[in-house]
Amino acid sequence: MTVKTLYISDLDGTLLRSDQRISAESCEILNRLIGCGLLFSFATARSAVTAIPAAAGLTEKIPIIIYNGVFTVDSITGERLISNTFTHEAACGIYSTLLSFGINPIVYSVMDGSEKFSYIPERCTRGMKAFLETRKGDIRERIAVTEAEMQDGEVFYFTCIDEPEVLLPAYKALEKDFRCIYERDIYSGEQWLEILPKNATKANAALQLKKRLGCERLVVFGDGKNDIPMFEAADECYAVENASPELKAIADGIIGNNDSDSVARFILEHFEN
Repeated sequence: MTVKTLYISDLDGTLLRSDQRISAESCEILNRLIGCGLLFSFATARSAVTAIPAAAGLTEKIPIIIYNGVFTVDSITGERLISNTFTHEAACGIYSTLLSFGINPIVYSVMDGSEKFSYIPERCTRGMKAFLETRKGDIRERIAVTEAEMQDGEVFYFTCIDEPEVLLPAYKALEKDFRCIYERDIYSGEQWLEILPKNATKANAALQLKKRLGCERLVVFGDGKNDIPMFEAADECYAVENASPELKAIADGIIGNNDSDSVARFILEHFEN
């Protein structure tokens, strides 16, 4: 008897090649299998605004997981199906803590139903400026003038880009109460600290999606430490060759690297069997 299985892949460093795009070969393989009944989605730290273009050509019809599990959204309409956000009090507390360590974050929030990211330009670090340069023309961009404006809306994500010695003390102060991801960006090499609600994980979102689709098994793919909770929640988990040592240590197997269409090739072999 066929076991209904949901396959979920991380994007950057896993499904996407080093040029931050999904290859034509991966699209051809996955789209063909989706046409044959494959249930495939992706879970990413990206927003829908940047994730969907990066995966352009992929014809997944089921919800996708964005912002590391903050939202699960309809891949066609963009409607937020599941949301995990901060309370206003928690968001204000995090912002005050970051300021006390000399950190000025980029703050993501929902305002009047639309996602926005806010920042104060004159307080941006070199790394922040480089990141924001890649987001020029983004409809979510919102330039703030005051600290009060930085706390507007329903906050769901903080991104901090600075030197490790600046970010590490804040990470240690906040990690007990919130979900904190302290890693170097795989493209720029800059140190990042990302702060999310405690229940906003790829793992929770993947399990919610598994239940929503009535699947019995969950198979996942990833490359970074932020994929560890999803690996622990899955029935099977596979790390790409370029994955972090911490993720490889808990994986059921190691597949090829992200520039070799390894996720699509693995699914092709196992789904057809």
